[in-house]
Amino acid sequence: METPMTTDRRTFLGHLLAAGWGLGSASLLRAQDLAPPGGEVRRKIAFLGTEVRTHSHAQHFLDRLAMGYGWGGHWQEPRLEIASVYIDQFPDGDLGRQRIEKYGLRLYPGIEEALTLGTGQLAVDGVVVIAEHGKYPSNEKGQRLYPRYQWFKECVNVFEQSGRSVPVFNDKHLSTDWEECVEMVADSKRLDFPFFAGSSLPVTRRMPCLDMPHATPLEESVCVAYGGPDSYDIHALETAQCMSERRQGGEVGIRSVLALRDQAMWDHVFRSDRAGTRRLIESALTRSHNLPVSGGYYTDPITCEWARENFGRAIGYFIEHRDGFRTSMFLVGIQDFNYAGLRADDGEIISTQMYLPMPGHGSTTADFFHPLVRHIEETVLTGQVPYPAERTLLTSGMVIAGVESLHRGGVPIDTPEMGVRYTVGPESTYWRG
Repeated sequence: METPMTTDRRTFLGHLLAAGWGLGSASLLRAQDLAPPGGEVRRKIAFLGTEVRTHSHAQHFLDRLAMGYGWGGHWQEPRLEIASVYIDQFPDGDLGRQRIEKYGLRLYPGIEEALTLGTGQLAVDGVVVIAEHGKYPSNEKGQRLYPRYQWFKECVNVFEQSGRSVPVFNDKHLSTDWEECVEMVADSKRLDFPFFAGSSLPVTRRMPCLDMPHATPLEESVCVAYGGPDSYDIHALETAQCMSERRQGGEVGIRSVLALRDQAMWDHVFRSDRAGTRRLIESALTRSHNLPVSGGYYTDPITCEWARENFGRAIGYFIEHRDGFRTSMFLVGIQDFNYAGLRADDGEIISTQMYLPMPGHGSTTADFFHPLVRHIEETVLTGQVPYPAERTLLTSGMVIAGVESLHRGGVPIDTPEMGVRYTVGPESTYWRG
């Protein structure tokens, strides 16, 4: 039985969620209705970034959208025109002003001006929101309060005032507040605009190049990765969720999240009811190229006992879904993202690595941003998102609950409000070119 929300706003948002987002608006045009005839003119986007410096997310996206990127063995010229740029902060080492001059872009003083090009009415065909990095306050849980929700709402306000809307891309998770996450997805349904959000991990290359077979009877997904809470956990959770959502019956939402650190985490992994989790951890680790070694090779065979000895400092999220499915995520001392999933019918394990060649760790360019930019272009050009925003809504909720569990000292967090149901088709959206 669902726990009722206690305020009017919570009740309203909860009803939207339970209703499956049946929120079309006849008064607003859809993005695909705004396409320039014949495709003679490139569609215009507004680019909103917190800061542009070396290897910031805004630098990665801005360069690819303005200069192009490698694709399918050739150089892909930009398929969209950056009509406006808003940058919130200019730190030491700023590249924003240099990039604006290099690409001949126009900087605007605010979000409304960037979306309207100073006309007072929406004047672009898409919006790219990269609110990651920069100096912003943190809350008592250690979460950096990036202005993703606030910027999104400013865009929605322009849409409402203009009487039409366009596609929006939001980098990484939606917000640190669940109600705000729900409201963002609800706004996109209410105003009928394509809303594309999330991480680069689900769309980057994979080794081996495979996807979860559609409608697989899956029992558990595990991602073993690296980083910290409220930053890299969203990447690891989306690594798992893009595979888990393809399971038989689709996604039904989550019941609870338990987050643990270090020895408490390993104690949980070695419980008697976690044999499947241990198998998946071992499988995922065999996909890693960054395990601790001695003399150029592993110190011992890869087992969970070996992992506990070598990764004493670790964070784990243990997520219970409403259909009995499990997601387990582990952030340990490696430098890649590795997935393993356990079939319920025959015990077979399906595993792969989502390839993330970070500059300074095996690459000079972060090419895993190429496919994400490709999907942004496709969303603006076609009005179709590669996967539902509900994926990032749910993974945002997993992060919120996981951080809360850690903040409370490793207690389970019940999530009756996170009954996010959605399905995806058999198509794959990761980079194979």
